[in-house]
Amino acid sequence: MVNILKVKDREELDRRVPSMPWYVEKFINYKLPDLSPSSLLEYVRDYEAFLSWLLAEGLTESQSIKDVPLLDLERLHMDSIDNFRMFLTTRKENSNSRTTISRKLSSLRSLFHYLSQIAEDEEFYPLLKRNVMAKVAIKRTQKPKDTAAKLEGKLLQEEEIYEFMDYIKQHYETEVASNKQALYSYKLNQTRDACIISLILHSGLRVSEVVNLNTDDIDLKKKLAYVYRKGKNDDTFKTPVYFRQEAVEDLTAYLQLRDSRYKAPRREKALFLAIANGKNEGSRMTKRAMQEMVIKYAKRFGKPYLSVHKLRHSFATDYYLRNDIYKTQEQLGHASPETTQIYAHLTDRTMAEAIDRDRDN
Repeated sequence: MVNILKVKDREELDRRVPSMPWYVEKFINYKLPDLSPSSLLEYVRDYEAFLSWLLAEGLTESQSIKDVPLLDLERLHMDSIDNFRMFLTTRKENSNSRTTISRKLSSLRSLFHYLSQIAEDEEFYPLLKRNVMAKVAIKRTQKPKDTAAKLEGKLLQEEEIYEFMDYIKQHYETEVASNKQALYSYKLNQTRDACIISLILHSGLRVSEVVNLNTDDIDLKKKLAYVYRKGKNDDTFKTPVYFRQEAVEDLTAYLQLRDSRYKAPRREKALFLAIANGKNEGSRMTKRAMQEMVIKYAKRFGKPYLSVHKLRHSFATDYYLRNDIYKTQEQLGHASPETTQIYAHLTDRTMAEAIDRDRDN
């Protein structure tokens, strides 16, 4: 049933996107590898509502949604965004909850951020020169306690972190021994795969940060990875992030075979490589490939809900047990300690379970 809905949502997405402005289509294509068709369809619906409102309010001279130019987005004032928020709140036929309104504004922020910080024109300048949505504060509608409740039972806790790593290095091979293709892939990539998972489990890096790592971003002596993270004003800075000794050992093992096993050309600076079908040289591993790789091991390990992002949550929960909220916030690169509070709720449950185990023994 879920797969049928995904197919229907993808068909609906393909039908709606051509009626969007070119820059929205560009954004949707950028997000396609990372988000489900259902999520992207929600984005498109939110953009349709916003662009239709622009037309109705006379904030663009265009006659259709598809023709709304980027310049009209650049010229928007905060008053316009406040009026749109009011429109979503007061119109009876909209019947939008606070959560829905926050989601619609978040959708706009994602689009505006992409156009102003990521997408470039032919001269390497941002497509959007002014981002009014960067000034818009969006209140969290889901409490950290609620988020923590959804994560319970879906993370690796304490000894499970080491059991999962041991499974990848020692036991997965025996389970796929009868599958020649799976066995070949495992023997080729086991050291790399273990290294990626170990790095996330022992640093809390985001998968996008791991994908974008270059070889010179790793300092094994200082146990630091240098990644780009957003600052207070939406500016991006190269930030040092600490990783544990366990990751040092796995990085060392991978770096020893990176060049030879993945036939890395000298120009290729990416840390984690993969050889695509039909190619003779390794190139930067994609985010989707990392996500699928984690799911592959997780399912065999008996944790079907474990995703690459939940590896980050697993580290954060373990790290918070040994540190305070502010150190955890800094390690994870959270803009606000409120985001980090979910780990306080998760560790409360973890510590309670540990006390119960001691009582039973």
